[in-house]
Amino acid sequence: MPIRVDFYQLSRDPVERVVALLASKVLQAGQRLIVVASDEGLRDRLSKTLWEQGGASFLAHGAADGPHAARQPILISDGCAAPNEARMAILADGQWREEASGFERTMLLFDGDATDAARNLWRELAAREEIDNRIFKQTPEGGWREGR
Repeated sequence: MPIRVDFYQLSRDPVERVVALLASKVLQAGQRLIVVASDEGLRDRLSKTLWEQGGASFLAHGAADGPHAARQPILISDGCAAPNEARMAILADGQWREEASGFERTMLLFDGDATDAARNLWRELAAREEIDNRIFKQTPEGGWREGR
């Protein structure tokens, strides 16, 4: 079974909002997730956004190096190790890590400033038989459409 790598080009919403939306969908599918970002400030903003979803949309999560990490449905980390046995990952900082190819599905989020790097990575991963690449672009209304 190929490894799926979805490229999400952010053009409207901030990364924190997109992570919350994707994380919600992952949980609805009954899966666990790890969200990866090397920058501590971004990890803090992601955590705050997930906590502030409120009501029925609340997204329980924790730090990958925190207590009870194995029980958390969503982990936030600076690396791809997933003590919660997640099979899905979000690379929130737009940086590819080869360890991400160990998940069934990885979502790479990138903004306009990282478009060239994302294109180069796309070509590199497309050459690998075990990877199924897809790209999603944000519509002006905030939805997503699959593109090429």
